[in-house]
Amino acid sequence: QVRVVESGGGLVQAGGSLRLSCAASGSIPSINVMDWYRQAPGKQRELVAFITSGGNTNYGASVKGRFTISRDSAKNTAYLQMNSLEPEDTAVYYCRVVTAGTRLYWGQGTQVTVSS
Repeated sequence: QVRVVESGGGLVQAGGSLRLSCAASGSIPSINVMDWYRQAPGKQRELVAFITSGGNTNYGASVKGRFTISRDSAKNTAYLQMNSLEPEDTAVYYCRVVTAGTRLYWGQGTQVTVSS
């Protein structure tokens, strides 16, 4: 079983920064992709960013240039550095881990609130 735990959310003013962490633990064969999704009230869950085992990254259009995803493979941990935050970034942020065999594991989410 794989456990995924996010941390680092909170309340920040517009223009501020937060750094989210996602730690995977348990019986992990290997991690292919770690990604971040977010879901705002009344909206569908959307992909924010992903990073592959090879270090390739991609970002959603709304966060490109402001957010940076990184990964510490030795710790099975991914990070999401969020700069220039906007009220529209307010959402619950979820981490998803894709392991070998294309098994998916989700964290419980962490709330990010950006005040104007």
